[in-house]
Amino acid sequence: MKELQKSLFGGTTSNARQFGMIFTLVAIVLLFQILTDGLTLNSGNLISLVSQYSYILILAIGMLMVIVAGHIDLSVGSIAAFVGIVVAKIMQDYSVPWFLAILIGLAVGALIGAWQGFWVAYVGVPAFIVTLAGMMLFRGGNQFIGNADTIPVPEGFRTIGAGFLPEVGPNTGYNNLTLLLGLLVCAAVVVREWRARRTRRDMAADVAPMWISVIRVAIPVVVVVFASLQFAGGRIGTSFPVSGIILGVLVVVYGFITRNTAGGRHIYAVGGNARAAELSGVKLKRVNFLVMMNMAILAALAGMIFVARSAASGPQDGIGWELDAIAAVFIGGAAVSGGLGTISGSIVGGLVMAVLNNGLQLMGVGSDRVQIIKGLVLLLAVALDVYNKKQGRFSIIESLTRPFRRETPTDPASPVGAGEERGKSPVAG
Repeated sequence: MKELQKSLFGGTTSNARQFGMIFTLVAIVLLFQILTDGLTLNSGNLISLVSQYSYILILAIGMLMVIVAGHIDLSVGSIAAFVGIVVAKIMQDYSVPWFLAILIGLAVGALIGAWQGFWVAYVGVPAFIVTLAGMMLFRGGNQFIGNADTIPVPEGFRTIGAGFLPEVGPNTGYNNLTLLLGLLVCAAVVVREWRARRTRRDMAADVAPMWISVIRVAIPVVVVVFASLQFAGGRIGTSFPVSGIILGVLVVVYGFITRNTAGGRHIYAVGGNARAAELSGVKLKRVNFLVMMNMAILAALAGMIFVARSAASGPQDGIGWELDAIAAVFIGGAAVSGGLGTISGSIVGGLVMAVLNNGLQLMGVGSDRVQIIKGLVLLLAVALDVYNKKQGRFSIIESLTRPFRRETPTDPASPVGAGEERGKSPVAG
Protein backbone atom coordinates (compact mmCIF):
# COMPACT_ATOMS: atom_id res chain seq x y z
CA MET A 1 0.00 0.00 0.00
CA LYS A 2 2.88 2.38 0.73
CA GLU A 3 4.35 1.75 -2.70
CA LEU A 4 0.95 2.29 -4.30
CA GLN A 5 0.49 5.52 -2.36
CA LYS A 6 3.95 6.72 -3.36
CA SER A 7 3.37 5.87 -7.02
CA LEU A 8 -0.02 7.55 -7.24
CA PHE A 9 0.58 10.63 -5.11
CA GLY A 10 4.32 11.06 -5.41
CA GLY A 11 4.60 10.66 -9.16
CA THR A 12 6.16 13.05 -11.58
CA THR A 13 3.09 14.73 -12.99
CA SER A 14 1.25 17.51 -11.19
CA ASN A 15 -1.98 15.76 -12.16
CA ALA A 16 -1.04 12.76 -10.01
CA ARG A 17 -0.30 15.02 -7.06
CA GLN A 18 -3.88 16.29 -7.12
CA PHE A 19 -5.46 12.84 -6.73
CA GLY A 20 -5.65 13.04 -2.94
CA MET A 21 -7.83 16.14 -2.96
CA ILE A 22 -9.87 14.77 -5.86
CA PHE A 23 -10.60 11.61 -3.87
CA THR A 24 -11.86 13.81 -1.03
CA LEU A 25 -14.15 15.62 -3.46
CA VAL A 26 -15.43 12.34 -4.87
CA ALA A 27 -16.17 11.05 -1.37
CA ILE A 28 -18.22 14.15 -0.56
CA VAL A 29 -20.10 13.86 -3.86
CA LEU A 30 -20.92 10.20 -3.25
CA LEU A 31 -22.05 10.96 0.30
CA PHE A 32 -24.50 13.61 -0.86
CA GLN A 33 -25.57 11.42 -3.77
CA ILE A 34 -26.77 8.90 -1.20
CA LEU A 35 -28.23 11.44 1.23
CA THR A 36 -30.16 13.29 -1.50
CA ASP A 37 -31.46 10.13 -3.23
CA GLY A 38 -29.50 10.74 -6.42
CA LEU A 39 -30.16 14.47 -6.86
CA THR A 40 -26.52 15.56 -6.52
CA LEU A 41 -25.36 13.96 -9.78
CA ASN A 42 -28.57 14.77 -11.62
CA SER A 43 -27.94 16.56 -14.95
CA GLY A 44 -29.88 19.63 -13.92
CA ASN A 45 -28.06 19.94 -10.60
CA LEU A 46 -24.60 19.54 -12.16
CA ILE A 47 -25.38 22.23 -14.72
CA SER A 48 -26.66 24.50 -11.98
CA LEU A 49 -23.60 23.78 -9.83
CA VAL A 50 -21.15 24.88 -12.52
CA SER A 51 -23.22 27.90 -13.49
CA GLN A 52 -23.78 28.97 -9.90
CA TYR A 53 -20.21 28.65 -8.60
CA SER A 54 -18.03 29.39 -11.63
CA TYR A 55 -17.50 33.01 -10.61
CA ILE A 56 -16.26 31.94 -7.15
CA LEU A 57 -13.78 29.54 -8.76
CA ILE A 58 -12.58 32.35 -11.04
CA LEU A 59 -11.96 34.45 -7.93
CA ALA A 60 -10.07 31.51 -6.39
CA ILE A 61 -7.61 31.54 -9.30
CA GLY A 62 -6.64 35.13 -8.65
CA MET A 63 -6.76 34.72 -4.87
CA LEU A 64 -4.34 31.80 -5.09
CA MET A 65 -1.73 34.04 -6.69
CA VAL A 66 -2.35 36.78 -4.13
CA ILE A 67 -1.97 34.38 -1.19
CA VAL A 68 1.07 32.66 -2.71
CA ALA A 69 2.70 36.09 -2.94
CA GLY A 70 2.06 36.53 0.79
CA HIS A 71 -0.93 38.88 0.65
CA ILE A 72 -4.69 38.76 1.11
CA ASP A 73 -7.45 40.55 -0.82
CA LEU A 74 -10.67 41.44 0.98
CA SER A 75 -12.04 43.68 -1.77
CA VAL A 76 -12.83 41.19 -4.53
CA GLY A 77 -16.56 41.00 -3.78
CA SER A 78 -16.92 44.78 -3.74
CA ILE A 79 -14.85 45.15 -6.93
CA ALA A 80 -17.08 42.59 -8.65
CA ALA A 81 -20.19 44.45 -7.55
CA PHE A 82 -18.76 47.83 -8.59
CA VAL A 83 -17.77 46.65 -12.06
CA GLY A 84 -21.11 44.89 -12.45
CA ILE A 85 -23.08 48.07 -11.75
CA VAL A 86 -20.82 50.16 -14.00
CA VAL A 87 -21.27 47.76 -16.91
CA ALA A 88 -25.03 47.49 -16.40
CA LYS A 89 -25.34 51.28 -16.17
CA ILE A 90 -23.43 52.09 -19.36
CA MET A 91 -25.42 49.49 -21.31
CA GLN A 92 -28.69 50.89 -20.02
CA ASP A 93 -27.98 54.64 -20.17
CA TYR A 94 -25.59 54.88 -23.12
CA SER A 95 -26.65 51.87 -25.24
CA VAL A 96 -23.10 50.49 -25.24
CA PRO A 97 -22.95 47.12 -27.06
CA TRP A 98 -22.60 44.24 -24.62
CA PHE A 99 -19.28 42.97 -26.03
CA LEU A 100 -17.78 46.47 -25.70
CA ALA A 101 -19.21 46.73 -22.19
CA ILE A 102 -17.30 43.56 -21.22
CA LEU A 103 -14.03 45.12 -22.39
CA ILE A 104 -14.83 48.30 -20.48
CA GLY A 105 -15.57 46.24 -17.37
CA LEU A 106 -12.20 44.48 -17.64
CA ALA A 107 -10.50 47.86 -18.10
CA VAL A 108 -12.22 49.22 -14.99
CA GLY A 109 -11.01 46.17 -13.09
CA ALA A 110 -7.46 46.78 -14.34
CA LEU A 111 -7.59 50.42 -13.18
CA ILE A 112 -8.84 49.36 -9.75
CA GLY A 113 -6.09 46.75 -9.55
CA ALA A 114 -3.49 49.33 -10.54
CA TRP A 115 -4.78 51.65 -7.82
CA GLN A 116 -4.56 48.99 -5.12
CA GLY A 117 -1.33 47.56 -6.49
CA PHE A 118 0.28 50.99 -6.30
CA TRP A 119 -0.48 51.31 -2.59
CA VAL A 120 0.70 47.77 -1.85
CA ALA A 121 3.82 47.62 -4.04
CA TYR A 122 5.15 51.16 -4.18
CA VAL A 123 3.83 52.82 -1.01
CA GLY A 124 4.23 49.75 1.17
CA VAL A 125 0.78 49.69 2.77
CA PRO A 126 -0.14 46.09 3.71
CA ALA A 127 -2.55 44.47 1.26
CA PHE A 128 -4.93 43.64 4.10
CA ILE A 129 -5.40 47.35 4.85
CA VAL A 130 -5.50 48.46 1.22
CA THR A 131 -8.13 45.90 0.25
CA LEU A 132 -10.13 46.48 3.43
CA ALA A 133 -10.34 50.12 2.39
CA GLY A 134 -11.18 49.01 -1.14
CA MET A 135 -13.95 46.77 0.15
CA MET A 136 -15.66 49.78 1.72
CA LEU A 137 -14.80 52.18 -1.10
CA PHE A 138 -16.13 50.09 -3.98
CA ARG A 139 -19.14 48.82 -2.04
CA GLY A 140 -20.12 52.45 -1.55
CA GLY A 141 -19.35 53.14 -5.20
CA ASN A 142 -21.71 50.36 -6.25
CA GLN A 143 -24.56 51.84 -4.23
CA PHE A 144 -23.77 55.40 -5.34
CA ILE A 145 -23.70 54.66 -9.07
CA GLY A 146 -26.71 52.36 -8.98
CA ASN A 147 -28.58 54.49 -6.45
CA ALA A 148 -28.97 51.27 -4.40
CA ASP A 149 -31.26 49.97 -7.15
CA THR A 150 -31.33 46.94 -9.46
CA ILE A 151 -30.33 47.51 -13.09
CA PRO A 152 -31.18 44.86 -15.75
CA VAL A 153 -28.77 43.83 -18.51
CA PRO A 154 -29.57 42.99 -22.16
CA GLU A 155 -30.08 39.48 -23.49
CA GLY A 156 -26.77 39.28 -25.37
CA PHE A 157 -24.76 40.09 -22.26
CA ARG A 158 -26.46 37.27 -20.34
CA THR A 159 -24.73 34.69 -22.53
CA ILE A 160 -21.50 34.77 -20.51
CA GLY A 161 -23.33 33.86 -17.31
CA ALA A 162 -26.48 32.04 -18.35
CA GLY A 163 -25.58 30.71 -21.80
CA PHE A 164 -24.85 27.13 -22.85
CA LEU A 165 -23.02 25.41 -25.67
CA PRO A 166 -25.38 25.47 -28.69
CA GLU A 167 -26.91 22.48 -30.45
CA VAL A 168 -25.02 21.55 -33.62
CA GLY A 169 -24.81 18.49 -35.87
CA PRO A 170 -27.12 15.46 -36.01
CA ASN A 171 -29.69 14.67 -33.34
CA THR A 172 -27.94 12.21 -31.02
CA GLY A 173 -30.04 12.85 -27.96
CA TYR A 174 -27.11 14.71 -26.44
CA ASN A 175 -25.47 18.09 -26.93
CA ASN A 176 -22.77 17.28 -29.48
CA LEU A 177 -20.42 20.13 -28.56
CA THR A 178 -20.44 19.03 -24.92
CA LEU A 179 -19.57 15.47 -25.95
CA LEU A 180 -16.77 16.80 -28.16
CA LEU A 181 -15.46 18.89 -25.29
CA GLY A 182 -15.39 15.81 -23.07
CA LEU A 183 -13.47 13.83 -25.71
CA LEU A 184 -10.89 16.61 -26.00
CA VAL A 185 -10.38 16.66 -22.23
CA CYS A 186 -9.95 12.86 -22.17
CA ALA A 187 -7.42 13.08 -24.99
CA ALA A 188 -5.52 15.78 -23.10
CA VAL A 189 -5.33 13.57 -19.99
CA VAL A 190 -3.93 10.66 -22.03
CA VAL A 191 -1.41 12.84 -23.89
CA ARG A 192 -0.23 14.47 -20.66
CA GLU A 193 0.54 11.13 -19.01
CA TRP A 194 2.22 9.81 -22.16
CA ARG A 195 4.44 12.91 -22.41
CA ALA A 196 5.35 12.64 -18.73
CA ARG A 197 6.47 9.02 -19.19
CA ARG A 198 8.44 9.90 -22.32
CA THR A 199 10.15 12.81 -20.57
CA ARG A 200 11.27 10.65 -17.65
CA ARG A 201 12.47 7.96 -20.03
CA ASP A 202 14.50 10.51 -22.00
CA MET A 203 16.03 11.78 -18.76
CA ALA A 204 16.96 8.20 -17.74
CA ALA A 205 14.80 8.62 -14.62
CA ASP A 206 12.67 5.95 -12.99
CA VAL A 207 9.42 5.38 -14.88
CA ALA A 208 6.35 4.21 -12.98
CA PRO A 209 4.88 0.82 -13.98
CA MET A 210 2.38 0.98 -16.80
CA TRP A 211 -0.50 -0.06 -14.55
CA ILE A 212 0.12 3.05 -12.42
CA SER A 213 -0.18 5.23 -15.52
CA VAL A 214 -3.36 3.40 -16.45
CA ILE A 215 -4.86 4.24 -13.05
CA ARG A 216 -3.76 7.86 -13.36
CA VAL A 217 -5.46 8.12 -16.73
CA ALA A 218 -8.51 5.92 -16.06
CA ILE A 219 -9.80 7.77 -13.00
CA PRO A 220 -10.04 11.26 -14.55
CA VAL A 221 -11.24 9.83 -17.87
CA VAL A 222 -14.11 7.97 -16.18
CA VAL A 223 -15.07 11.13 -14.30
CA VAL A 224 -14.92 13.26 -17.46
CA VAL A 225 -16.95 10.78 -19.51
CA PHE A 226 -19.64 10.57 -16.84
CA ALA A 227 -19.77 14.35 -16.43
CA SER A 228 -19.89 14.88 -20.21
CA LEU A 229 -22.88 12.57 -20.58
CA GLN A 230 -24.66 14.29 -17.70
CA PHE A 231 -24.04 17.79 -19.03
CA ALA A 232 -24.89 16.78 -22.59
CA GLY A 233 -28.04 14.92 -21.59
CA GLY A 234 -29.80 17.66 -19.64
CA ARG A 235 -33.12 19.18 -20.53
CA ILE A 236 -33.49 20.66 -24.01
CA GLY A 237 -31.79 24.02 -24.32
CA THR A 238 -29.15 23.33 -21.67
CA SER A 239 -25.67 21.83 -21.87
CA PHE A 240 -22.27 22.76 -20.50
CA PRO A 241 -22.44 26.41 -19.33
CA VAL A 242 -20.48 29.13 -21.13
CA SER A 243 -19.24 30.31 -17.74
CA GLY A 244 -17.72 26.85 -17.26
CA ILE A 245 -15.88 27.22 -20.57
CA ILE A 246 -14.48 30.56 -19.42
CA LEU A 247 -13.41 28.98 -16.13
CA GLY A 248 -11.74 26.06 -17.90
CA VAL A 249 -9.75 28.35 -20.19
CA LEU A 250 -8.58 30.41 -17.22
CA VAL A 251 -7.51 27.28 -15.32
CA VAL A 252 -5.38 26.11 -18.26
CA VAL A 253 -3.85 29.54 -18.89
CA TYR A 254 -3.07 30.37 -15.27
CA GLY A 255 -1.92 26.84 -14.55
CA PHE A 256 0.63 27.21 -17.34
CA ILE A 257 1.68 30.67 -16.15
CA THR A 258 2.27 29.60 -12.55
CA ARG A 259 4.11 26.39 -13.49
CA ASN A 260 6.04 27.18 -16.63
CA THR A 261 6.87 30.89 -16.79
CA ALA A 262 9.45 33.06 -15.06
CA GLY A 263 6.71 35.40 -13.87
CA GLY A 264 4.88 32.53 -12.19
CA ARG A 265 8.05 31.33 -10.47
CA HIS A 266 8.71 34.87 -9.27
CA ILE A 267 5.35 34.90 -7.46
CA TYR A 268 6.32 31.77 -5.54
CA ALA A 269 9.77 33.19 -4.85
CA VAL A 270 8.33 36.40 -3.41
CA GLY A 271 5.90 34.48 -1.22
CA GLY A 272 8.56 32.04 -0.03
CA ASN A 273 11.18 34.63 0.90
CA ALA A 274 10.72 38.15 -0.44
CA ARG A 275 14.16 39.37 0.66
CA ALA A 276 15.99 36.44 -0.93
CA ALA A 277 13.93 36.81 -4.11
CA GLU A 278 14.81 40.50 -4.36
CA LEU A 279 18.50 39.76 -3.87
CA SER A 280 18.20 37.15 -6.64
CA GLY A 281 17.03 39.79 -9.10
CA VAL A 282 13.25 39.42 -8.79
CA LYS A 283 11.53 42.78 -9.16
CA LEU A 284 9.54 42.63 -5.96
CA LYS A 285 7.44 45.75 -6.50
CA ARG A 286 6.43 44.75 -10.01
CA VAL A 287 5.39 41.25 -8.91
CA ASN A 288 3.22 42.61 -6.09
CA PHE A 289 1.73 45.25 -8.37
CA LEU A 290 0.80 42.75 -11.09
CA VAL A 291 -0.60 40.22 -8.61
CA MET A 292 -2.99 42.81 -7.19
CA MET A 293 -3.96 44.07 -10.66
CA ASN A 294 -4.58 40.53 -11.90
CA MET A 295 -6.86 39.83 -8.93
CA ALA A 296 -8.96 42.91 -9.67
CA ILE A 297 -9.31 41.96 -13.35
CA LEU A 298 -10.53 38.47 -12.44
CA ALA A 299 -12.89 39.99 -9.87
CA ALA A 300 -14.30 42.22 -12.60
CA LEU A 301 -14.83 39.20 -14.85
CA ALA A 302 -16.47 37.24 -12.03
CA GLY A 303 -18.77 40.15 -11.28
CA MET A 304 -19.88 40.43 -14.91
CA ILE A 305 -20.54 36.67 -15.10
CA PHE A 306 -22.67 36.86 -11.96
CA VAL A 307 -24.62 39.87 -13.27
CA ALA A 308 -25.16 38.07 -16.58
CA ARG A 309 -26.48 34.99 -14.78
CA SER A 310 -28.73 37.08 -12.54
CA ALA A 311 -29.90 39.21 -15.51
CA ALA A 312 -29.39 42.33 -13.38
CA SER A 313 -26.90 44.12 -11.15
CA GLY A 314 -27.88 45.06 -7.61
CA PRO A 315 -26.50 46.51 -4.36
CA GLN A 316 -26.21 43.09 -2.66
CA ASP A 317 -23.95 41.54 -5.31
CA GLY A 318 -20.56 40.24 -4.20
CA ILE A 319 -21.19 40.13 -0.45
CA GLY A 320 -19.03 37.43 1.15
CA TRP A 321 -17.39 36.33 -2.09
CA GLU A 322 -13.89 37.02 -0.79
CA LEU A 323 -14.43 34.58 2.07
CA ASP A 324 -15.49 31.77 -0.28
CA ALA A 325 -12.48 32.40 -2.53
CA ILE A 326 -10.05 32.43 0.41
CA ALA A 327 -11.58 29.23 1.82
CA ALA A 328 -11.20 27.51 -1.57
CA VAL A 329 -7.52 28.43 -1.75
CA PHE A 330 -6.68 27.20 1.75
CA ILE A 331 -8.66 23.97 1.40
CA GLY A 332 -6.80 23.48 -1.89
CA GLY A 333 -3.45 23.43 -0.09
CA ALA A 334 -2.11 26.99 -0.07
CA ALA A 335 0.09 28.02 2.85
CA VAL A 336 -1.04 30.89 5.06
CA SER A 337 2.48 32.31 5.03
CA GLY A 338 2.65 32.27 1.22
CA GLY A 339 4.95 30.54 -1.24
CA LEU A 340 2.89 27.36 -1.66
CA GLY A 341 -0.25 26.42 -3.59
CA THR A 342 -1.54 25.34 -6.98
CA ILE A 343 -4.26 26.53 -9.33
CA SER A 344 -5.75 23.04 -9.69
CA GLY A 345 -5.69 22.52 -5.93
CA SER A 346 -7.61 25.77 -5.40
CA ILE A 347 -10.20 24.77 -8.00
CA VAL A 348 -10.73 21.40 -6.33
CA GLY A 349 -10.92 23.13 -2.94
CA GLY A 350 -13.56 25.46 -4.35
CA LEU A 351 -15.50 22.51 -5.70
CA VAL A 352 -15.41 20.87 -2.27
CA MET A 353 -17.05 23.96 -0.76
CA ALA A 354 -19.49 24.25 -3.68
CA VAL A 355 -20.61 20.61 -3.46
CA LEU A 356 -20.91 20.90 0.31
CA ASN A 357 -23.07 24.01 0.03
CA ASN A 358 -25.16 22.54 -2.78
CA GLY A 359 -25.67 19.19 -1.06
CA LEU A 360 -26.79 20.80 2.19
CA GLN A 361 -29.28 22.96 0.29
CA LEU A 362 -30.66 19.90 -1.50
CA MET A 363 -31.17 18.31 1.91
CA GLY A 364 -33.17 21.33 3.03
CA VAL A 365 -30.64 22.51 5.62
CA GLY A 366 -31.15 26.16 6.59
CA SER A 367 -28.67 28.81 5.48
CA ASP A 368 -27.65 29.47 9.09
CA ARG A 369 -26.61 25.86 9.65
CA VAL A 370 -24.97 25.73 6.21
CA GLN A 371 -22.63 28.55 7.23
CA ILE A 372 -21.84 26.82 10.53
CA ILE A 373 -21.08 23.51 8.82
CA LYS A 374 -18.95 25.13 6.11
CA GLY A 375 -16.87 26.95 8.72
CA LEU A 376 -16.32 23.80 10.75
CA VAL A 377 -15.42 21.76 7.64
CA LEU A 378 -12.87 24.37 6.58
CA LEU A 379 -11.24 24.40 10.02
CA LEU A 380 -11.30 20.64 10.59
CA ALA A 381 -10.16 19.71 7.09
CA VAL A 382 -7.04 21.87 7.26
CA ALA A 383 -6.34 20.99 10.92
CA LEU A 384 -6.60 17.23 10.23
CA ASP A 385 -4.35 17.49 7.21
CA VAL A 386 -1.73 19.47 9.14
CA TYR A 387 -1.88 16.88 11.95
CA ASN A 388 -1.34 14.02 9.49
CA LYS A 389 1.60 15.85 8.00
CA LYS A 390 3.22 16.29 11.44
CA GLN A 391 2.66 12.60 12.22
CA GLY A 392 4.35 11.55 9.00
CA ARG A 393 1.13 10.15 7.54
CA PHE A 394 -0.30 10.83 4.12
CA SER A 395 -1.30 14.49 3.86
CA ILE A 396 -3.42 15.96 1.08
CA ILE A 397 -1.82 19.36 1.48
CA GLU A 398 1.62 17.77 1.53
CA SER A 399 0.89 15.98 -1.75
CA LEU A 400 -0.40 19.20 -3.29
CA THR A 401 2.58 21.28 -2.17
CA ARG A 402 5.27 18.70 -2.92
CA PRO A 403 5.95 20.13 -6.40
CA PHE A 404 7.17 23.33 -4.74
CA ARG A 405 9.47 21.78 -2.15
CA ARG A 406 13.11 20.96 -2.72
CA GLU A 407 14.18 18.09 -0.49
CA THR A 408 17.75 19.15 0.14
CA PRO A 409 19.50 18.46 3.43
CA THR A 410 20.38 21.50 5.49
CA ASP A 411 23.22 21.98 7.90
CA PRO A 412 21.74 21.86 11.42
CA ALA A 413 24.28 24.46 12.51
CA SER A 414 23.38 26.93 9.79
CA PRO A 415 20.78 29.57 10.65
CA VAL A 416 17.49 29.75 8.87
CA GLY A 417 16.26 33.15 7.71
CA ALA A 418 13.21 34.75 9.21
CA GLY A 419 10.02 33.24 7.82
CA GLU A 420 12.00 30.54 5.97
CA GLU A 421 11.56 26.85 6.74
CA ARG A 422 14.32 24.29 6.44
CA GLY A 423 14.24 22.41 3.17
CA LYS A 424 11.73 24.79 1.64
CA SER A 425 12.52 26.42 -1.64
CA PRO A 426 10.58 29.58 -2.42
CA VAL A 427 10.73 28.98 -6.14
CA ALA A 428 8.23 26.69 -7.83
CA GLY A 429 9.65 23.47 -9.22
